[in-house]
Amino acid sequence: MSSLRVLLASCGLFLNSLAWAQDLSSGPDQGKKVPPLKVFDATGPHKGKEVDYAAERKQRPSIYIFVQAEKWDRPMARFLRKLDEALQKEDEDSSVVAVWLTDNPDKTKEYLPVAQQSLQFQKTTLTCFTGEKAGPKDWNINALAHLTAVVTTKGKVASTFGYRSINETDAPAVQNAYTKALKDK
Repeated sequence: MSSLRVLLASCGLFLNSLAWAQDLSSGPDQGKKVPPLKVFDATGPHKGKEVDYAAERKQRPSIYIFVQAEKWDRPMARFLRKLDEALQKEDEDSSVVAVWLTDNPDKTKEYLPVAQQSLQFQKTTLTCFTGEKAGPKDWNINALAHLTAVVTTKGKVASTFGYRSINETDAPAVQNAYTKALKDK
């Protein structure tokens, strides 16, 4: 009987660790106006310039991804690639703006075009926040979240996702929230 208890306790710890990896509160509150987002555009239509993507995207549906630079890894890259591929099938105006949060913006500005060359994103712009590593004011990025996804439409936050651990299997939840936001527009 004691081995059964050990097995059940182990399963409980495993399931708790899975729950711990996701569903972290991060990002602005749902229904709030999209806050300003001034970033350095490393690969997008404003390449090499500072731009406020919230003002640029205005009312158009968008997904903003905030990446803790030191946590960037292959599973996270696969998540972004899967999301990028899914949005290629969505609305023509769909867009992902990925924002690196880092202590070293200059190094990140050099790295992001290399990442783009490797990953070949079609709907994703890679950017770098050049202010404090905590992220842009009013975006409420949780420092424990390795990646934060914020789905917006009509200039308002539709949904947010915070992840401590992420891979391509997490992309459908964000894509579904985006598709729902499109239908609600």
